[in-house]
Amino acid sequence: MRKMYLLPAAAMLLAAAARADDPTRTYDVETIKGMAYYGGEKADKVRHQMDLYLPKGAKDYPTLFFIHGGAWRAGSKDSFSKHGNTFAKHGIAFVATNYRLSPAVAHPEHVKDVAKAFAKARAELGKRGADLKRIFVSGHSAGGHLAALLATDESYLKEQDLTLEAIRGCAPISGVFTVGGKKLSEVFGDAESSKKASPLTYVREKLPPFLIFYADKEIAGLGAQAEAFGKAMKKAGAKAKVVMVKDRDHGTIMRNAANEDDEVTKALFAFIESGGQLKAKE
Repeated sequence: MRKMYLLPAAAMLLAAAARADDPTRTYDVETIKGMAYYGGEKADKVRHQMDLYLPKGAKDYPTLFFIHGGAWRAGSKDSFSKHGNTFAKHGIAFVATNYRLSPAVAHPEHVKDVAKAFAKARAELGKRGADLKRIFVSGHSAGGHLAALLATDESYLKEQDLTLEAIRGCAPISGVFTVGGKKLSEVFGDAESSKKASPLTYVREKLPPFLIFYADKEIAGLGAQAEAFGKAMKKAGAKAKVVMVKDRDHGTIMRNAANEDDEVTKALFAFIESGGQLKAKE
């Protein structure tokens, strides 16, 4: 049985109450695949698409907007259908988005695509019964970087006539918080451009709460990056919690999160159901 957590505001308490009568309730899942989120002259028929996984019959439900990884050069939304079904089954809509990849494009085009997808998803969810005050952003690896950047550098949301208030919380998984170096020069350019692309650059007090995950067998120093980012957030007065997941590596931390009884999945359930509250112990 999945534990229910109290939500901080009155509207959220009402939403939780609807589930409290039967905390074990699950939902059938409505899947909408290949929805275009950009239709401009330079639209990409594959990369400018997203998939929606919705809990049938639910009302005022929260959403997890998810961004795939792949070193900004590879990856696809198509790998996350099991994740989408797991979350939607438990009353949380799941949006998996594509974005254009390098070397075809370079920063900031990846995050600009993500911002477009977020805005389009938000508009669609508003028509389909979601609570637009409870949209959370997550992503794995490069997707964790893009989620964190979207939730710290408000400029990309502003281009879509939104603000950081549209993001209730952010949950990067094995994310990158400081980019740069020769290996990533084709993605992020020179040192100045890389600094502007790094979520750590934008740490300040008034940001959405962050729940940050990394594996104990992480790659490329990403664990140290996660800890440094979390420390910087707390020093700035922002809300952040860093979780190191044992017996996981860079790949399995994400693959296992498709299972409803996984540590990361349960922590995400709690984070979302609480409206972005961070507990010392989950």
